[in-house]
Amino acid sequence: MAREFTSVGVVGLGTMGAGIVEVFARNGVDVVAVEITGDALERGRATLTGSTDRAVAKGRLAAVDRDALLGRVTFAVGLDALDAVDLVIEAVPERLDLKRRLFADLDRICKPGAVLATNTSSLSVTEIAVATDRPEQVIGIHFFNPAPVMKLVEVVRTVVTADDVVADVEALCARLGKVDVTIGDRAGFVANALLFGYLNHAVTMVEARYATREDIDAAMKLGGGLPMGPLALMDLIGLDTSYEVLDTMYRRGGRDRRHSPAPLLRQMVTAGLLGRKSGRGFYTYERPGSGTVVPDARTPAPAAQPVDPVRTVGVVGAGASAHRLVAVFAAAGYQVVAVDAESGDPATAGAAVRRLLDEKAAQDRLGAADRDAALGRITWSTARTALADADLVVEAVADDLDTKKALLAELDAICKPGAVLATTTSVLPVIDLAMATGRPDEVVGLHFVHPGAETPVVEIVRTIRTSAAVVDTARAVCATLGRTGVVCDDRAGFIVNALLFPYLNDAVRMLEAGYAGTDDVDHAMRLGCGYPTGPFALLDAIGLDVALAVQRRLYGELRDPGFAPAPLLEQLVTAGHLGDRTGRGFRSM
Repeated sequence: MAREFTSVGVVGLGTMGAGIVEVFARNGVDVVAVEITGDALERGRATLTGSTDRAVAKGRLAAVDRDALLGRVTFAVGLDALDAVDLVIEAVPERLDLKRRLFADLDRICKPGAVLATNTSSLSVTEIAVATDRPEQVIGIHFFNPAPVMKLVEVVRTVVTADDVVADVEALCARLGKVDVTIGDRAGFVANALLFGYLNHAVTMVEARYATREDIDAAMKLGGGLPMGPLALMDLIGLDTSYEVLDTMYRRGGRDRRHSPAPLLRQMVTAGLLGRKSGRGFYTYERPGSGTVVPDARTPAPAAQPVDPVRTVGVVGAGASAHRLVAVFAAAGYQVVAVDAESGDPATAGAAVRRLLDEKAAQDRLGAADRDAALGRITWSTARTALADADLVVEAVADDLDTKKALLAELDAICKPGAVLATTTSVLPVIDLAMATGRPDEVVGLHFVHPGAETPVVEIVRTIRTSAAVVDTARAVCATLGRTGVVCDDRAGFIVNALLFPYLNDAVRMLEAGYAGTDDVDHAMRLGCGYPTGPFALLDAIGLDVALAVQRRLYGELRDPGFAPAPLLEQLVTAGHLGDRTGRGFRSM
């Protein structure tokens, strides 16, 4: 039988500490909430009452339950008030020296059977534990912010943590209504080790002026399905906290360059640009502590309207992607010339597009009259010469370099001067395709992210030769389509894939090292970070062969060991375990 913790002490009543107090008190546990000064104690009390009052106002907590919750909390200045509690959890700043001194004091003050826990998100629990004479009773209990809302708790055992202590804490998590993931003491644990490599990579994009902060965040929210963009999330976490977490993981985690803090991040912290807490970070806020973004010097000016707006769009391709693009452009009001030179059967392609538009009508996303009008705007042809008068031609043929270069060269000869040529490639260098034409300044990438799911984002890929006018034209077309255009330079992965796939590769490395299982990692990212899908479920859905191809392309361009495909990923692909479509991947269907 697991022991029942009837009284718990919480040291440190900042946002996280006050949230942890609320979690325990909501679930019937008596809490002693401790700070080092009276002023800090009153701030912590105000944070707790403010949170519970908001819960009452939103109907998430009855007033009588709030009063009972607050009645379970005893506020005190000084650690001596913790002498009789069964469990102490600290939520003080992420400084190893501070936590070690605190645990030495707690070891002296607390009763012999008390369990001592740290809420650290990145420091070594082992190094904290050995500051006491009871290291077998020290454990990590890592809550996620906001603690009352987030379901995940990482339970971190050291090599000397007693098995019964681990079992007791796991039972406590279940009592609190949390999902626990029990792991060893490794830098970043699960969630932060995966999250912060991705966040740091986003900072390097801003640092290199590869894309704007707004476009990076929009790409990952709309194209990656994430609750927040990486730069907005770092502002929420705090840039100083992010720097400390990354620096600790870099020093403790084998000096992986993905965790080496970007120089820009250190400079911003030094300058006091800490995110929401200081009123300025990657964005500027209404006031310190506010989440309301206000315009600043880096806010992009409204996109210029093209001098010659696009009226007629050509689409070249015979597959499902081409059919979806024909439907999208026609539904948006463009005259569309659809060229299917491969199948030679416009009737079959036309039927496929009609089915797509019928689906929109059935889902009330397109009226029947609008559907019929869209179909009337499409002209089918098997001859590419039909594209001679198009203002924009989008190719959607197989992602093969030689095939696309030959097509772009042919379109260059056919299309009128000033026509924009766009490639939908997701992996090839756009500049290689542009230089196959005599008009590289009029060639742009238009990568429709996950077009089958109609994700409302398009990556507009500019090469070093693409003109500003062509980029403006691409933005205007995306806006007419009802999609968000995000502009980036011509590098492997563009924005979404460049940030997404290294994170997925890091998850495979974690599994490969035996640190955590597929379910634990997926739980950590869904419940701890709010991701819609865990990395292994996502890999199985995408296809392991697709993931490997993207990762190889990233590694081939960047030559950074941190981007090298995980050997386990390569082995699974070699074995034919490609994910959902083969019935076996990281999980068996």
